[in-house]
Amino acid sequence: MAKKVLPPQTLLYPVPVVLVSCGELEGKKDIVTLAWVGVVNSEPPMVGIGVRPSRYSHELISKTREFVVNLPRADQVKAVEVCGSTSGRTSDKFATTGLTAVPGAKVRAPLIAECPVNLECRVQQIVNLPTHDLFLAEIVAVHVAEEVLDGHGRIDPDKARPLAYCNGQYWQSAVLPA
Repeated sequence: MAKKVLPPQTLLYPVPVVLVSCGELEGKKDIVTLAWVGVVNSEPPMVGIGVRPSRYSHELISKTREFVVNLPRADQVKAVEVCGSTSGRTSDKFATTGLTAVPGAKVRAPLIAECPVNLECRVQQIVNLPTHDLFLAEIVAVHVAEEVLDGHGRIDPDKARPLAYCNGQYWQSAVLPA
């Protein structure tokens, strides 16, 4: 198989698309669309999210040291696009998208009611990188809509219909038969 050498770039693909909600339920709050996100530790369970310092969400997460990773469904792609292209400094993304902010169990940041999976997170460390800051956070609570669970209590991707991001486009993932 012939291969072409390309310059260094972010070609890890596909990556999950998430809506990160932050701030406080009754105060300033925001939603940012991110694809620079992933699991970074098992015990305790932790995720890492990369956020540009210029983003309003970066300001809120830095201040509260909490956020919620919300996993949207493929049919929520319009809200995902709005949250990724609009500034929370000048727009209420919850109102604009029709998404509902609801209280979490462990953090002040709101959950997004319409997302089938919500991970409440507390920042443990911030790593400053050249273009983004990496927020490493412990998952302190998990909420899963019962309708996306299979008979064994696990998330069924066919029911959850998660989004992926690849080459500047959103994709709906599919489960292949084993």
